[in-house]
Amino acid sequence: MTAAYTRPRATSANFLPVISTMASSYRGHYPLNVFRQSLMMPWRPSTYYKVACIAPTMGSFSMTVPGRTEAKSAQIPLNRTTLFTRYTPQDWHESNQTNYRESESFRHSAERLRADTARLIQNKENITKKTQFETNKNLGDRVNDIIFWKSELAHETEQMIGEVNSLIDVKKRLERALTETEGPLQVAQECLYHREKRIGIDLVHDDVEKQLLKEVECIKSCQERMRRHLNRATAQHISNRGIQHELEQDISDKNAAYRIDGKCHQLRNTSDGISYYRGVDRVDATISVPESWAKYTDNNILRSQSERAASAKLRDDIENLLNSVSSEMWNQFNTLNVSFTNRISETADAKNKLQTHLAKTLQEIFQTELTIESIKRAIKDKEAPLKVAQTRLEERTRRPNVELCRDTVQIHLVNEVHELDNTIKTLQQRLKDAEDTLQMLVHTKSTLEYDLSVKANSVFIDQEKCMGMRKGFPSTPRLVGYT
Repeated sequence: MTAAYTRPRATSANFLPVISTMASSYRGHYPLNVFRQSLMMPWRPSTYYKVACIAPTMGSFSMTVPGRTEAKSAQIPLNRTTLFTRYTPQDWHESNQTNYRESESFRHSAERLRADTARLIQNKENITKKTQFETNKNLGDRVNDIIFWKSELAHETEQMIGEVNSLIDVKKRLERALTETEGPLQVAQECLYHREKRIGIDLVHDDVEKQLLKEVECIKSCQERMRRHLNRATAQHISNRGIQHELEQDISDKNAAYRIDGKCHQLRNTSDGISYYRGVDRVDATISVPESWAKYTDNNILRSQSERAASAKLRDDIENLLNSVSSEMWNQFNTLNVSFTNRISETADAKNKLQTHLAKTLQEIFQTELTIESIKRAIKDKEAPLKVAQTRLEERTRRPNVELCRDTVQIHLVNEVHELDNTIKTLQQRLKDAEDTLQMLVHTKSTLEYDLSVKANSVFIDQEKCMGMRKGFPSTPRLVGYT
């Protein structure tokens, strides 16, 4: 395991050109041990660069250095790990070829990047100029639109007329009528809640429940229409009192928008006062679109032109609504009462029939119990004849010798025993059938009694609770707002 080595030639410091000016471009891309990891074999240890620090364990040998008159003994470690962790010449050549290919690839990528970047800069410059031109044009159009609507608003402000007294009276009537509808709605909802306390099979979606739901829907629909007309009346009243203020406020907003958009229209790339406002493009504080913006001002102008006609028409609509609401609620109230009456009658009739069936069932239970007792007695009565026949057969087995004759007596005794056995089995089967029938009758009795309690509960809910609450329905004058 010893060998002679010559001193290796020192490597020149200028073997490769210095590339420190580009060192930062490659920092972080390739770890220092990338080739060590890629060229390692499974049998090579991962502590390659720590071998030099390990003390030799295989002994030493002498080496003569040329050019010297005396031989000097050098201690060279001959550890097996040291010898087996050397790279091969093939690894060295492959590493160089990999570096050449990667260098050439990165140069081509850099050339393409420079060309694409130049085109990108020019393209983005053209897009920026076009976009800014379009923005300036849009701002000019916006300023012209504001000037147009300002003139229209100023013209309409001079022609403002209001009319309020009749509308206030109708509005108060509508509010009173809306308050009166709360009572019937609460009664209908209470009836639905009470009917939820029905039990078992009586918890049915019957015609009464359908009509109750329809009544609740009818009242809510009437309330919704009344609230909608009340909101219209309130808006109309506010418009009659303050349409001039609204128009003046709109003109003030238009002036502010004209000043701001005019300033924005005059801004250029060389203007003073421009600055960065980070994140302003992500804040959308707008509350309208061009269509809704123009419609808002147009609606103000139309309201100013037709205020008296709109106020008169609204009063007529409220009068018609009050009459319609009163008629609808009364019709539904009467229809629901008829359904309640029919359902109560139907439930009471079912209750009476259940009572009749329960009485018949109780009678049948009594008769079945008597039948069971008679069957048990019949079975008991057959025990003595069976004992006699079996005893006779047993005694006749003691006859001596040839006297053990299968005579007519023997045959009849055997048949008698078989007949009695069959009779007892038949009676026992009939007893089992009778007991099963009794159990079915008892179960039917329990079901009928439970159903009777269910029907009684339903009649109490419909007749006492629901119909009792429905006696206080408002009158027609109160439903149309007169009190």
